[in-house]
Amino acid sequence: MMALNFQELKHREMLMARSKNCTVRLGDVSSLYPESSIVWITTGKKGEPKEKLYTAFLDKVRVKTMGTLTSTDLDHQNPEINSKEELIKDFEMIYKRRILPEDTVTVIYFTEVLQGTLTR
Repeated sequence: MMALNFQELKHREMLMARSKNCTVRLGDVSSLYPESSIVWITTGKKGEPKEKLYTAFLDKVRVKTMGTLTSTDLDHQNPEINSKEELIKDFEMIYKRRILPEDTVTVIYFTEVLQGTLTR
């Protein structure tokens, strides 16, 4: 089973509140996360135990540049970020390097998979 892991505490809070249903990852990672895959949504720092929050379906996976992200991408990635410039600053803190609008990113939209039975 693949996992989409989130290291930042703020992301865990958004995931738990279900206000985050998209992640933007630096580089082209589309081959690692094929559309229509099932993944675990996890949180935890590198090298530390992870917490599985829930299972998700990958609805849409798109490779873009940082500069072509849409307001919808930004809102679903983090409702607190209002511009590409804010996201670039956030990424620079996470990745500890300079991020340019020309940098390739992968935008991954996901939906929680609910467990239970359907009644017909």
